[in-house]
Amino acid sequence: MHEMAITQSVVEAVCEHAAGRTVYSVTIAVGALCAVVPDAMRFCFELATEDTVAAGARLEIELVPGQANCRSCGAEFTLVDLILLCPCGSADLDVTSGRELKIRSMEVSEECAQPADAATIRRP
Repeated sequence: MHEMAITQSVVEAVCEHAAGRTVYSVTIAVGALCAVVPDAMRFCFELATEDTVAAGARLEIELVPGQANCRSCGAEFTLVDLILLCPCGSADLDVTSGRELKIRSMEVSEECAQPADAATIRRP
């Protein structure tokens, strides 16, 4: 199950970018042609985030359909599976989307800064 290795890499990047802040949600774009099973990735995300700043975070997955242009006939079409063939029968394609795996966004806590005069304020 390669989803665990991929998910661990995503979690490492998220935690590094969060810089110690709590992560509430992560949105990723997963291409239909990258052979990642979204449900498996959700399961792996829960495991990979344990004991990190992203523990308990929600994972949102945006599925990106495969798109291609045929170099033979010029057709633009959606790829419905990993069989990369144009309806005209040509395999000479330029795949334009569907292979991506990107972190689109993440929601993190924002640490409150202490006021500049906090050290001078007397507390009763």
